[in-house]
Amino acid sequence: MSDFRLLMIGAMYENGGNTTHRFLDGHPEMFVYPFESQIGTKYVNDMLSSLFPLKYRWPVFTLDASPHSDYKAIIDEEGKVRARTPHVSKFRHMPFSMNDDERCEIYKQYIRESGRSTAANVSAFFRATFDAWKDYRRSGREKVYVGYSPIITVDADKILRDLPSAHVLHVVRNPWSAFADTSKRPVPMALENYLLGWTLNQYYALLFKEQYPDRMHIVRAEDVMRDSKGTLGKVCDKLGLEAADSLARISWNGGELEQVYPWGTIRTPTPEANLQTARELTPAQISEIRLRARQYLETFDYKNFIEE
Repeated sequence: MSDFRLLMIGAMYENGGNTTHRFLDGHPEMFVYPFESQIGTKYVNDMLSSLFPLKYRWPVFTLDASPHSDYKAIIDEEGKVRARTPHVSKFRHMPFSMNDDERCEIYKQYIRESGRSTAANVSAFFRATFDAWKDYRRSGREKVYVGYSPIITVDADKILRDLPSAHVLHVVRNPWSAFADTSKRPVPMALENYLLGWTLNQYYALLFKEQYPDRMHIVRAEDVMRDSKGTLGKVCDKLGLEAADSLARISWNGGELEQVYPWGTIRTPTPEANLQTARELTPAQISEIRLRARQYLETFDYKNFIEE
């Protein structure tokens, strides 16, 4: 699958991954997956399996599986729920014409041509999605497939190893705003657990940036919010793509959105809203986050983001 061009976005929860995904959505040279592309399988089993949901990891497939069972193993919760049971999907208000069984058949046809492997399976999954998506707005100029899965940055080395033409884009957001937003979830993570995940994501992003400097990219959510076209245009340039005007607005299937939600907890991606979100925390929380994230605050220029 050396010719399959994938840009995979990764970010810790509430770090601007969904926001960046939506800014890329309308790009005329990109096939942008409509939801989180949760390509993990239940067969992922390593030291990080107890820390991060398997649906967000780079997939593992069993040696004795069939193409049909491989497809079924890909969790893709948001996509399959919207396609198969749209009435319970949080995206039910958005038009989306795709039959999941048809996508499976297209997927299997790709695998009959390529054979089974992690790279071939992932390639077939993305290609089949856009072949089966009936009301997808095509420009006819698409070259690169774009996916987003939270925390998949921890597997960036596997992505770049399996797909020689792939790139990974990691998004980092200041930990105060990020934790304040994740605290709004029905069952929020404890501060110490959230910061463990946040710091691990930054560790792996910086490590793989050193190992794959030409294919591993890092942007700050703050810079995307401040100047999405300028910030993401630089990433596009590294992929040999244009800095399209569409990078200046959030959209879904090319249709402009008023807010990112329900794609992510961030509703209004502006610097002002981002800072105001951080200020929702208590002084004690602000101080503890500074302590737990201390080794990365200077690296990402967050030391003076908020005063205690």
